[in-house]
Amino acid sequence: MGSWVLANRFGMQKALNYTSEQLRFRGIVGTGGIGTGWFFRLNGNHTLGREESRSGRLLDMHDYCKQHIILHYIKVLLGSQFRVIPIGKVGKDDPGRILIREMENTGFVMDFVREDTESSTLFSFCFLYPDGSGGNLTTDNSASSRVSEDLIREAEAEIKQMGEKGIVMAAPEVPIKVRKLLLETGQKCGAFCAASFTREEILNDQSLDMLRTIDLLALNREEASALCQKHPQETPPEKLIECCLNLLGNFNPNMYLSITCGSEGSYCWDGSKISFFPSCKVKVENTAGAGDAFFSGLLCGIALGCALSDAQQLATLIASLSVTSKDTIHKGINRDSLSKFFLHTGISLSDTVQKLLND
Repeated sequence: MGSWVLANRFGMQKALNYTSEQLRFRGIVGTGGIGTGWFFRLNGNHTLGREESRSGRLLDMHDYCKQHIILHYIKVLLGSQFRVIPIGKVGKDDPGRILIREMENTGFVMDFVREDTESSTLFSFCFLYPDGSGGNLTTDNSASSRVSEDLIREAEAEIKQMGEKGIVMAAPEVPIKVRKLLLETGQKCGAFCAASFTREEILNDQSLDMLRTIDLLALNREEASALCQKHPQETPPEKLIECCLNLLGNFNPNMYLSITCGSEGSYCWDGSKISFFPSCKVKVENTAGAGDAFFSGLLCGIALGCALSDAQQLATLIASLSVTSKDTIHKGINRDSLSKFFLHTGISLSDTVQKLLND
């Protein structure tokens, strides 16, 4: 872990360098999973068998779910001038209470995060092989699965109050119908609507219907391949984004699109042109949560009125620094750590992005 990370563990969190006049948007209302998880490293690289018992060890790594990851970086980097309002549920249990306390300490408005007495907090068990590959098992009957449309309706006044100065964000791990209502409410109120999907749900009829309400769709290569019904390793990224744009144009011709391709960089479409930006070369501790960190960076840039290509650069920097942490939320990311990290990467950033990092 670099010195720029260690230096910020005990320091004050610093927002990006901007003025209130630069803010195109004033706040975000989001929904998605709120939960935690464990990481377990298996002994042996051979694939775990159906009835096999395998030894391994629990790792000192902290896992968080999508909504929490995305909103965390937005709040830290945009600071007190930007309202961050999550909608979700946790169980009435120790993990839920810890997560609520962490979110409160970050500065979230917690009026629409509730404890559910009939289910536990969303939990994911991530298993890793010694070669770094792996998977995860996630509870589908958690408190997050019990987030209802009524909770979205309770938050409607906040969305209306923000109006065209607001962003709504719908992430996986809560029911699709709930995310759909949030996006429809946001669209009705004039908000900028952003969303992501899992590979498994991207072609769901309700998901496809939601595309009509989305201003920014954030996908990774696997999810984009599923949307186009292509094999991810057999389709060049340039062809993949063209395929996605042809499909998405039938739903919303003005939609922004981002596709992350891991170490191969990212591609963004701003309605008129495709921009590519390479990934930073770093020592990777954990890639989990990098896509959510990238999505968060895009939303930070958009909130500040940046061009999408500039937001893409900021998102790349945030995602690249995020993978140097073993936890899926890198608690050391702020303006200072991003600025110092940038000096070590050797990448070129636009003047717009560099100014956001300056003192």
